[in-house]
Amino acid sequence: MSFSLEQLQAFVTTVESGSFSAAARRLNKAQSVISTAVANLEIDLDNTLFVRSGRYPQLTPEGERLLAEARVILERCEHFRGVAKSLGEGVESRLVLAVDELYPSEQLAVLMDEFARRFPSVELELLFPLMEDVSRLVLEERADLGIMWRQEILPSALNFHALGRVPLKLVCAPSHALAGQRIGWEELKRYRQLMVATRNDSEEKVRLRVAADVWWVESQWVIVELVERNLGWAFVPEHVVAEALSRGSLVSPALEFDDQDWPVALELVWHKQRPLGKAAAWLKAAAVGAAQSSSR
Repeated sequence: MSFSLEQLQAFVTTVESGSFSAAARRLNKAQSVISTAVANLEIDLDNTLFVRSGRYPQLTPEGERLLAEARVILERCEHFRGVAKSLGEGVESRLVLAVDELYPSEQLAVLMDEFARRFPSVELELLFPLMEDVSRLVLEERADLGIMWRQEILPSALNFHALGRVPLKLVCAPSHALAGQRIGWEELKRYRQLMVATRNDSEEKVRLRVAADVWWVESQWVIVELVERNLGWAFVPEHVVAEALSRGSLVSPALEFDDQDWPVALELVWHKQRPLGKAAAWLKAAAVGAAQSSSR
């Protein structure tokens, strides 16, 4: 079995245009070229694609089925051409982005939406490590870019750009002993605290530790579930806990020692010795621009 892309294009265009003559006009070819291409395709496939007894060609059941496959082949060919064009323009074929859950998911979705439009041929991998696990992935060149909470001591091989701050909310279940009162520092120490944990011990890991009794959890979203079950209190990013606060499954007690939510600084990191391709450079600039716009 042998057939060409030109034959598939003639077949699909004939269906979309409604006739061989209309397909010829769309493809800027003679009608005889189109009808011959379709006829040869039928011979190559050993299937009749059109019933030609009427004024306009009508798809056979076999033609209906093969039309879907032909469209897939032509779409993949266009994608193939797009990938080749991007590579020729210096756009990387694959990009890995590591993002801490502190980064608002809505902002990330907006970035990814625009990224998909600008770089449709780039294969993207999104990783969601925590804290300095982000910088470790970038340092080991397993991620091209990282978005993380600001690390007190950043490895010298990495560069960074500030992305603003994310507020943390003190939350607990409505039935927790801390609920419904103004909380002092000593009260926080008395009850179990749920904290996000990296897979390595570090000073970053204990930066927000208050209580003696701590459960370490490798997900902000799981922490919310556990706090809702009254298993402890936690500092959680505002965007992660907003829905639970809205429906009343969590509450945020007032603090005696601070009138505001605790802000955590975010930063974008990349490897100094690893040149960024066009897609990564755009994503870096877009993340910085988005942060500057939101801070105004």
